[in-house]
Amino acid sequence: MAKKGIDEMSFLDHLEELRWHLIRATLGIVIAASVAAIFYKFIFDVIIFGPTRMSFPTYEGLCKVSEFLGINDTTFCAEEFPFIIQNRTVAGQFSAHVWTSIYAGFIVSFPYVLYQLWSFISPGLKSSERKNSRGFIIIASILFFIGVLFGYYIVTPLSLNFLANYQISVQIENEFDASSVIALVRSSSIASGFVFELPIIIYFLTKIGIVTPQFLRKYRKYALVIVLILSAIITPPDIASQVIVAIPILILYQISIYISAVVVRNQKRKEKNV
Repeated sequence: MAKKGIDEMSFLDHLEELRWHLIRATLGIVIAASVAAIFYKFIFDVIIFGPTRMSFPTYEGLCKVSEFLGINDTTFCAEEFPFIIQNRTVAGQFSAHVWTSIYAGFIVSFPYVLYQLWSFISPGLKSSERKNSRGFIIIASILFFIGVLFGYYIVTPLSLNFLANYQISVQIENEFDASSVIALVRSSSIASGFVFELPIIIYFLTKIGIVTPQFLRKYRKYALVIVLILSAIITPPDIASQVIVAIPILILYQISIYISAVVVRNQKRKEKNV
């Protein structure tokens, strides 16, 4: 039986098509998560708990910068963190194993998930639109992975270092629950990955006419405030950490303005040619 064309498909046909793309995307995540579950020792000992050791590259780099600036009293040059990690629930380690594997599976299979999403959307686009969006999956995946690395190597160690050394009384010892530490690493990495998708989001919002470069320029100062608030939420409440996180987000916002302007310019050029 021949496959129906996009114009011949009913609403239920579209839902059926979407269902199969979601099934394939989910299957890709499950397969990747299964592989991650097998290599759990490497994922936890090296990746997840990497930022809990002072030998982590971020701490070593910040320690060298501090020494270069003549700052001797810094937590980045300590021998070890003043806390221990404990598991306080019966199924805590099992739950951490399962959910971390799912998160890892999603990150690894992100390009495939995007491919399935794009395979569902692209038939409804014009041939010229598909041609102009040819690099969507590659660019979106690269931005996502850069964001994940930024969250892992910048946001996570800055947050963990601050919270581990924050003390309201000498009578209190830090004994962090394993699920709390793991959640910090996972959420910081995933959230940063999605934040770095801003240029892609702006591209499509401009394509459908919701956003314009004029709008983005007009509300740039408000965007700056939002970025600073976002930085304050996902980082420790010190100016240096907030600036470190805010700078790449502001750069992404500026890139988004340029992308929006290019989209609008191309649309006007096509209208003139028509």
